[in-house]
Amino acid sequence: MAAEADAAPAWALSAAEAARRLRAGRLSALELVEGCLERIREVEPQVQAWHFLDEEHARSQARAADAHRLSGAPFGALTGIPVGVKDNIDTGDMPTECGTAVYAGRTPRRDAAVVARLRAAGAVILGKTVTTEYAYLHPGKTRNPHDPECTPGGSSSGSAAAVAAHMVPVAIGTQTNGSVIRPAAFCGVYGFKPTHGLVPRTGILPLSRTLDHVGVFARTLEDLALVAEEIVGYDEGDPDAVPRARVPFRALLEEDPPLAPMFALVKTPYWERTEADTRAAFAELAAELGAQCEEVELFPSAREAWDWHRTIMEAEMAANLERDWRAAGERFSAVLRAALERGRTVRAVDYLRARAAIGPLVASFDELFMQRYDAILTPAAPGPAPRGLEATGDPSFCTLWTLAGLPAVTLPLARAANGLPIGVQLVGRRGFDARLLRTARWLVAKLS
Repeated sequence: MAAEADAAPAWALSAAEAARRLRAGRLSALELVEGCLERIREVEPQVQAWHFLDEEHARSQARAADAHRLSGAPFGALTGIPVGVKDNIDTGDMPTECGTAVYAGRTPRRDAAVVARLRAAGAVILGKTVTTEYAYLHPGKTRNPHDPECTPGGSSSGSAAAVAAHMVPVAIGTQTNGSVIRPAAFCGVYGFKPTHGLVPRTGILPLSRTLDHVGVFARTLEDLALVAEEIVGYDEGDPDAVPRARVPFRALLEEDPPLAPMFALVKTPYWERTEADTRAAFAELAAELGAQCEEVELFPSAREAWDWHRTIMEAEMAANLERDWRAAGERFSAVLRAALERGRTVRAVDYLRARAAIGPLVASFDELFMQRYDAILTPAAPGPAPRGLEATGDPSFCTLWTLAGLPAVTLPLARAANGLPIGVQLVGRRGFDARLLRTARWLVAKLS
C-alpha cells in the first residue's frame, strides 16, 4: 500500500504528507519542487497564478533543503515544502511589486516576518503569486482553475488559484476585507484568516493597520495547521503583535472536541444577496446539524459594522498610499482612485467613532461564544465565483469578521448547480484559532 501511495505525483501531495515522506527519506525536496514546476508548466498558461517564478532559484532552495536534511541537522516542520507567497509580501531574494506598475522592479532588502518564519521552518519559497492592484479590488491576470471565465476572487487571487490547481501545496495571502476567505471559497480550497495580529505583518504592504491580516491557503485542514503553527508569533515590527506562547495548532486539530460543537447560523443583513445555491446548501447543512445549529440574529450595533469597516479602510488606505497617490495617482485604476478620494474626505470624528466601535463589537461576540456557541456558521460569499474577470466578487460576507479581527476559515463543502465550489465559512472567538480549526475538522468529518 505504501508503494502504491508513493506512486502519486509529487504535485498532488498535501504539505503534511510531503513532509512525512521527506522526513522518512521517501521523497527529496528537489523531487517535490520539480513536480510542482512540472505542474506549473502544464496549467499556468490557463490559470496565470504566478507573478514571479525562477525555476532554478526554486531548485537551488530545494537542493539546500536536501543537503540540510542529509547533514543530520534538526528537521524543520516545513523543510523542503514549496510555498507560494502573495506579491504584496516582501521577499529579499525576489521582486515584490504589489500588483502595480508603480512598483515595477522593486526588490526589497529583506524578507517580511512571515517569509522569514517560513524559511526558518525550512520552506522553499517557490515564487510570488498574483495580487490585485495594491491588494485592493482591481483584478490581476489570474483565472479560476474551475472555469477560466470566472473570477478567482481577490486580492489573494494567485495564492488561492495556485493551491487549487495543485501548483503548490500551500500559499500565503492577506485579507483586509475578504481577500483570503473569498478567493479560497471561489477556488474550492481551505482558507484560514487567523485572529488580527496573531501573524505579524512586518514587511507587508500596509493598507489598513486596523484591518490587515495574514492568511493561509491549503487543500487540507492539516496543512493549514502545519503552516499556521510556524508563522504565528510576535514581531516587534508589527504594533498589533503581542508576545504569546506557541499555539499547538496541529496537536489540537487532531483532538476530538470534548463536546459536540454548537453552531450559530448568522445570515447577516446581506443574506438577501445570497444566490439560490447558497441558500439551499446552508438549509441542507442546518438540517444535517439539527439541534447543534441554531439561527442567531446579530445584535443591533453589528448592523453598522459594514459602514465602520468602509470608513476605517478607506481612511487608512488614503493615509498609507498618500506618497504613491501624489507621485503616480494617474496610474491607479478608477476603483482605487475612487476609494482613496473617499478616504481623503473622511472626518476624524467618524474615523475615531468607527475605531472605537470595534472593542464593544468584539466583547459582544465574546459573550455569544461564552454563552453557547463554538463557531458562527455563515457564507463565505453570496454564491460561487461569478462569471467575468473585470471584478473579484462581493466581500460583504467577510467584512464583519475582518473588522472584529475574529479568526475565520472557509471549507469547500458545497457545490453549485454549475459545479463550481461554494465556501462554508466558520468564525471563531478572537484568540481561539486552534479550537476553530478543530471545530472545522469535526464539521468536515460529520459531513463526509
